[in-house]
Amino acid sequence: MAWLPVDTQWRKIRKISREQMFSVPRLDASQGLRKEKLQKLCEYVNQCCEMGRAVDIGRAAFTTSLNLMSATLFSVEFAQYNSDSSQEMRDVVWGVMKGIGSLIWPIIFRIDPQGILRETTVCFEKLFAIFDRIIDDKLKSSRGEKSDLLEALIHLHQRDELSRNDINHLLLDLFVAGTDTTSGTVEWAMTELLCNPEKLSRVRNEITNIIGENKQVQESDIPRLPYLQAVVKETFRLHPAAPFLVPHKAEADVEINGYIVPKNAQVLVNVWASGRDSGIWPNADSFLPERFLDHNYDKIDFRGNDFELIPFGAGRRICPGLPLAYRMVHLMLATLVGNFGWELEENVKPQELDMNEMFGLTLQKAIPLKAVPTKLCPKRNPNLDSRAHDLKSWERDHFGNVEHQIVICEKQLKLSSPIPTSTEIAARDAFGGSPG
Repeated sequence: MAWLPVDTQWRKIRKISREQMFSVPRLDASQGLRKEKLQKLCEYVNQCCEMGRAVDIGRAAFTTSLNLMSATLFSVEFAQYNSDSSQEMRDVVWGVMKGIGSLIWPIIFRIDPQGILRETTVCFEKLFAIFDRIIDDKLKSSRGEKSDLLEALIHLHQRDELSRNDINHLLLDLFVAGTDTTSGTVEWAMTELLCNPEKLSRVRNEITNIIGENKQVQESDIPRLPYLQAVVKETFRLHPAAPFLVPHKAEADVEINGYIVPKNAQVLVNVWASGRDSGIWPNADSFLPERFLDHNYDKIDFRGNDFELIPFGAGRRICPGLPLAYRMVHLMLATLVGNFGWELEENVKPQELDMNEMFGLTLQKAIPLKAVPTKLCPKRNPNLDSRAHDLKSWERDHFGNVEHQIVICEKQLKLSSPIPTSTEIAARDAFGGSPG
């Protein structure tokens, strides 16, 4: 879909993806599925926490996104957190994204000095083989139901509205874009937060204060968490999932700021550079979510209306998956930060974290982020603390001077020894004198 010209076919595919998957009613209806996948992520991280084992953040986020997309598209899960299947699928998806990214430079792609075309072809064949097998199984067992997206697409195929080839390529677009970009953004957000522990604490405190302890953030809660939203915006600014967006092509000669863009020219939008433009963003290279709480920037959003921040593109070719990505990135980040503490492995200091990037069509961390989850201590309740303080004060006022009062009594009675105990009194009565 991303590579089609704006024609009848593009409009048809775009309409299908929007109506069948990304419309608000469709997304609201599938909330339960996302909650289930996020709960499994939480359980996996909790297991690692109990074992003291580091979590590969990008891989865990990818497995969550992968299973969400496969369950949405095919009603099956493709991977488990503790298996190699997730990494194998991630390698295939990254191979596809790497190959598509090289299409930006068509001359190099045709020469293929690094063998990227060969690797990409293998990755495409693996994914299409998976899709074909699932489609064949669905066709054999089809009863006219539409419990997932593929069954809805097969229904359109049987009505001659979609070809088998159309289905394969639409599944490829949705599957690849819906897994790699979301997990990459979550990994970068966690990296920046671990580099800035005070900002990590601020996100967690916001979640605890507004949502409550040991409660999962719901999709309806996202607008109530302004600092979490600011963290996501700042991550999109510094680490856009697609640094050059998807290539565009000029349909006619266009003049922009005195420059002529000729017809059929390929146009790349460097959102990575615009996000770090010091003429737009003060302290452009610093991770400062607070900037989006300032009155000069709080209205800037990433939905395509503010060209300072367009990680999903803009206009009629804006990424159709934006509504789903918005929900998943916020919820996954809230799950990781709100339920666990995090420590870097092997005593790595925050300032020593590797921040190098690996470019393809999407922007990945060159070295995966690994961190050890820890149990969170229950937050002290200020009301209970106040009551405990009042109780101690009352005890001190009423009982704190008992010993002092006894000493005064002894002096007044001119006793040379302390007041006798009940045992001493009994002994004295028995033997007719003082004990001992």
